[in-house]
Amino acid sequence: MRVLALDHIDPEGLKILEEAGLEVEARGKMDEEDLKQSLPLYEALIVRSATRVTAAALAAARELRIIGRAGVGTDNIDVAAATERGILVVNAPEGNTVAAAEHTLALMLAMARNIPQADKLLKEGVWEKKKFLGVELRHKTLGILGLGKIGSEVARRARAFEMRLLAYDPFVPPEQAERLEVSLAPLEQVLREADFLTVHLPLTKDTYHLLGRRELGLMKPGARLLNVARGGIVDEEALYEALSRGHLAGAALDVFEQEPATSSPLFELDNVVVTPHLGASTAEAQRAVAVEVARDVVRCLRGEPVHNAVNIPVLRGPQAEALRPYLDLAERLGGLLGQLMEGPILEAELTVDGDLAQYDLSPLTNSFLKGLLRPLLGDAVNYVNAPVVAKKRGIRVRENKSRDMGYYTNLVRARLRGRREEYLAAGTVNQAVEARLVGLNGYSLDTGLKGHLLYVPHIDRPKIIGPVGLTLGDHGINIAAMQVGRREMGGEAVMIMSIDSEVPREVIEALRRIPGVLDVRYLYL
Repeated sequence: MRVLALDHIDPEGLKILEEAGLEVEARGKMDEEDLKQSLPLYEALIVRSATRVTAAALAAARELRIIGRAGVGTDNIDVAAATERGILVVNAPEGNTVAAAEHTLALMLAMARNIPQADKLLKEGVWEKKKFLGVELRHKTLGILGLGKIGSEVARRARAFEMRLLAYDPFVPPEQAERLEVSLAPLEQVLREADFLTVHLPLTKDTYHLLGRRELGLMKPGARLLNVARGGIVDEEALYEALSRGHLAGAALDVFEQEPATSSPLFELDNVVVTPHLGASTAEAQRAVAVEVARDVVRCLRGEPVHNAVNIPVLRGPQAEALRPYLDLAERLGGLLGQLMEGPILEAELTVDGDLAQYDLSPLTNSFLKGLLRPLLGDAVNYVNAPVVAKKRGIRVRENKSRDMGYYTNLVRARLRGRREEYLAAGTVNQAVEARLVGLNGYSLDTGLKGHLLYVPHIDRPKIIGPVGLTLGDHGINIAAMQVGRREMGGEAVMIMSIDSEVPREVIEALRRIPGVLDVRYLYL
């Protein structure tokens, strides 16, 4: 069998493939047309971040069984198109953790001591000291947004600099933060108190422009910002304004909203340090991710279970046909509840009623956990490692099943419990093989679990639904479908709306001001 390895995969990874008896062709970056011509000849493809694996290219890949991403993010791979064609996608979520953490500290020190600026001026023949008065890291507050693998490694290293550590991460239990000697706090508190703020979150619909004008304005005057995570989390226009007017003392950026970024207003500022997405660019990290993904490619081509599946679990035997439609349902239920929960999750429970109860539920549970954790962790969580990630974050996972049938042939019920909140959702798959939400916190519903949604708990009384619809209409947001559930007349009720586009924050705030509306949450599945 043949493997096409693109984007200069580390030789150690290629060696593993060759030792397994695979025929390997190693090349650099490929454009779409070249990829379309080449892929029909290969059973496996490995890429880093340069080559884009599009749906059009995959349409020509008649023999392709697996795509390996030597790294974490899969933005350059059309995972949905691969899934539709039954092509497994795997990544390497562990290999670049230390490299990204060390790069964060390197940028922090470079920014604090004006090292790039001083280096440039001295090489131009100017001996200047007063202009480059720096600050120490000792006793400064480091705000960490995202206390996952990389954020935790940054925290461990920052302790050595005697920094005070404050973090925002709604999924991390206090016990885990205490072990790292990190104090957990709400986002706004972290923004207000941080002398240095470092971002370690995935880019999702919830984190896109998470740090905009308002959030940057909450940071203390003279604070400094770092982003070694994903471009798009920081609003670059708002950051330019905050730096230009002197509100922020500096910024260090390794990632940008549009890459490659060869020009930007930010590049004109002396208080900005930039690198071209070098967070994972160490010899050790590139070797580690190449080895990790190569081993999964070998496992797949040998017919063995892989360790880091991004898209679909590999199901075989009689359970495959029965479970497959419900894997998507379970993942969407996890995504729904994960976006509704605001605090740390203590317990996650999945219950299956009906015919499915005769099968092993672990694929469904893994899908549920992946959906639950993905809004915060992005591609770092997959179908295989989701239970391990959940355990590390202090989430107790339970499975229940019953052969008893009620109104539905198969019903999947999911429950999340935190310290102060609890959410329950129930779903099924209809005859059109669509995931449907049929219950939420005891309210009966029947609505789709796809795309842009609004969750609007409210008081069951007149002049609620109309003003909500008018407010959305005034902002050009079209309603595709709506379901309302209530337990009793005049009590609390819930409205789930399927809409055609994202809802800006100012619209959500306007909806919350409608009398009788208890809350408004925008969800994306």
